[in-house]
Amino acid sequence: MNDLTQFIRTIPDFPKPGIAFKDITPLLGNAPVFNAVIEVYANHYKEAGVDVIVGPEARGFIFASALAYRMGTGFAPVRKPGKLPYDTYQVTYELEYGNDNLTIHQDAFPKGSRVLLCDDLLATGGTLAATVELVEKLDGDIVGIALLIELTKLNGREKLGNLPIFSIFEF
Repeated sequence: MNDLTQFIRTIPDFPKPGIAFKDITPLLGNAPVFNAVIEVYANHYKEAGVDVIVGPEARGFIFASALAYRMGTGFAPVRKPGKLPYDTYQVTYELEYGNDNLTIHQDAFPKGSRVLLCDDLLATGGTLAATVELVEKLDGDIVGIALLIELTKLNGREKLGNLPIFSIFEF
């Protein structure tokens, strides 16, 4: 899979100076490459007994919903407040400068479901740690975290405890 890194371009100083943004749109726009990524996830988790795949907005939706379709499971979105129309649980998490919030429907999946979290990127870990907290509020059993990219120097894994993490690419 390492030869597929050519489909992830680095945009310097986006969205602000000093950030090297990993742009995955070339990967998403290439059907064989996108399909290959979904197959890597599906093969990795085929024996995990996944009931539902949870993906935080926005790019997590892309991978999580495609993987849910491929694996024949449900998909549950995690969104910013005010975006989900039914009763939700909400968590607040810290950003570099301030706080943010994420929500999930209170009936997103049945209690005890085997849950796979799927997102495009692990950086500092705040979004995924908040997503873990939401899944735990629903008494979900997290079987793993599937990532396209992990930015290892930012130590995001530290916020995720002992949960098993699978990253296709590490930078």
